[in-house]
Amino acid sequence: MTDAPLKLFNSLTRSLEVFEPVHPGEARVYSCGPTVYNYPHIGNMRAYVFADVLGRTLSWKGYTLTHVINITDVGHLTDDADAGEDKMEKMAAEKAQSIWDIAEHYKQAYWADVRALNIRQPAQWTVATDYVPQMIEFAKGIADKHCYELESGLYFDVSTVADYGRLARANTEEGEGRIEAVEGKRNAADFAIWRKTPPGESRQMEWDSPWGKGAPGWHLECSVMSGEVLGFPFDIHTGGIDHREIHHPNEIAQNQAHCCTNGLDDPRNSGARIWMHNNFLVERSGKMSKSSGEFLRLQLLIDRGYHPLAYRLMCLQAHYRSELEFSWEGLGAALTRLKRMVMAVAPLAEVEPQRGTAHPKFAPAEAKFAEAMADDLGTPIALTALEEALATKKVDAGIKRGVVEAMDAVLGLNLFGLTRADLRIRPKAATITEAEIEAALARRKEARAAKDFAASDAIRDELAAQGVEVMDGDPLGWEWKLG
Repeated sequence: MTDAPLKLFNSLTRSLEVFEPVHPGEARVYSCGPTVYNYPHIGNMRAYVFADVLGRTLSWKGYTLTHVINITDVGHLTDDADAGEDKMEKMAAEKAQSIWDIAEHYKQAYWADVRALNIRQPAQWTVATDYVPQMIEFAKGIADKHCYELESGLYFDVSTVADYGRLARANTEEGEGRIEAVEGKRNAADFAIWRKTPPGESRQMEWDSPWGKGAPGWHLECSVMSGEVLGFPFDIHTGGIDHREIHHPNEIAQNQAHCCTNGLDDPRNSGARIWMHNNFLVERSGKMSKSSGEFLRLQLLIDRGYHPLAYRLMCLQAHYRSELEFSWEGLGAALTRLKRMVMAVAPLAEVEPQRGTAHPKFAPAEAKFAEAMADDLGTPIALTALEEALATKKVDAGIKRGVVEAMDAVLGLNLFGLTRADLRIRPKAATITEAEIEAALARRKEARAAKDFAASDAIRDELAAQGVEVMDGDPLGWEWKLG
């Protein structure tokens, strides 16, 4: 099932490439993590579902995976480009709380979403403030040849490295339009790797450095943490497509300077052999923005009665490089699809899985799954292969469970850890309790036994009005009706 060579799309070369690890038998992956100044929205979480599927696929292919995700708790500005206030300092001031408390609260909230989406724990979470001494040393090592100092900080001169901005390609000019204009910068795209605390001000997070008291730039953090933990060059660097325009080109420039490498015709000179980016989640109402108040975070989906793994399935239904449009109807359809899968595995719940045992009936689905995942993580087709395996009849149950478990281990839907009752999440707006629902169903059963169908229908209508769908003949009995 794992014979097809794994091909991945490299944003740096804009081509599909066979994965060839830097270290034989190993896969070292770094993913740009969250800035913990607010709750992540579901668009943010799409990046981690993608990175998780990538990691699961590498494990399935037999590589020893070392996956690192960073936590940015300092230095990320309000604009991803290089402008505005530090997001962490700004939120701490708005909340009148310690910046350390802000970081801890939102880090834990992010980790809760990671667990809810069945995203595997990485080998290591790297927290930016734990690496500031290494960041200063990194900056010292490249400062003489590649940086210059202004009143506001130490800036990287992008003209000192070959092929700056190759990752962004045609969008470089658009990216430069988003970059902060700072008097004295040599080039529009130059960026700060150390930001000095302005005279007369103090930050909650600041450190002494050769360039004065201040804090590291966001781009510097990722270069240092990825290099420290994984070593240069490592295999794969992931992130959202928005990082492809500025953040990742700046990381690459720093990596080139640090490693004393030449141009990017050899992708390894970028610090990572392959750069991978997931596309945007699109939501038409404007609620993806964190400035909108009730923005779309995972908890809001749960409050509406949707299991978080329905959102994971929704992500898998689109290729990671395609835009994915969010709608409540689409999420409802994903939840229905997930329920069908959970119903299909229910008869296998008590069966001992037989792994690695071939069966001709499963061969087409297994081949389809393997080919899809090896072709740049083709999850939409892989999902249909999983459903074909689930629909296969008159086969040994142990073999069937083994096949389905192997596929689910890559897709991460946790099918054998779920029941349909788990998927029946009470919407926050629901006023009726489960005990009241069960009591109403008991009264309805009595009415039906007495052939009082008018009363039976009336009870059913009353429940429907409160968001409860009665399912006659179904062992589950009822579900919340999502409308």
